[in-house]
Amino acid sequence: MQRRQAMVIGLGQFGTALSRSLSASDVDVLAVDVVPERVQAIAPFVSEAACFDAMDEDALSRTSPGSRDVCICAIGDEAREGAIIVTALLRQLGARRVIARTADELLERILRLVGAHEVVNPERAFGERLARRLLYEGILEEVPLGEDLVMSELQVPVAFVSQRLIDLELPKRFGLTVLGVRRVGGDAEHGVRIERPGPRMELQEGDILIVVGAPGANRQLMERLGE
Repeated sequence: MQRRQAMVIGLGQFGTALSRSLSASDVDVLAVDVVPERVQAIAPFVSEAACFDAMDEDALSRTSPGSRDVCICAIGDEAREGAIIVTALLRQLGARRVIARTADELLERILRLVGAHEVVNPERAFGERLARRLLYEGILEEVPLGEDLVMSELQVPVAFVSQRLIDLELPKRFGLTVLGVRRVGGDAEHGVRIERPGPRMELQEGDILIVVGAPGANRQLMERLGE
């Protein structure tokens, strides 16, 4: 199976963390920045690292953006012009999927206008996730799967311990479908594992449910349990 190809432009904290995480997930990453020290620091962790100004169309074209599965413009908000120009150039050079990063709402609109397929705001996303965790301690993570579907990780509530999934009726009561159960193995060799749930699976203390449902369904579950 051919490895996926990604290019990350801008190696601040976000771009560096993203590059390392993608590489650790078996993605071929080309990491780009105009600062030599940043390029040298990331080089041991990615397939290729290059030092050049991505606003230079000729230099950027030599990286063949159109041949990559995804190109991420991770240039910080302090270089708004650079983020706009690089995003536009990536689209003009045939990039199949362009993701841009910003924490500025005006810049987000501009980046979409010049062609970004997706704009991410890491600071806002982290704040929203932290707020959910503070309000609903049992919700460990949420991942939107479009506008009408959310995948979540839920810490098994005390009330669910020793209960069978079929008896909990989560699809009927809350519209939540359990995709998997993450649980600690019986010994150190097996560690944490994800099990495919059957209707008669009995939940254990420490289990984490991987569920999918409509937005807000998981919070409705947690609120009901807290009544």
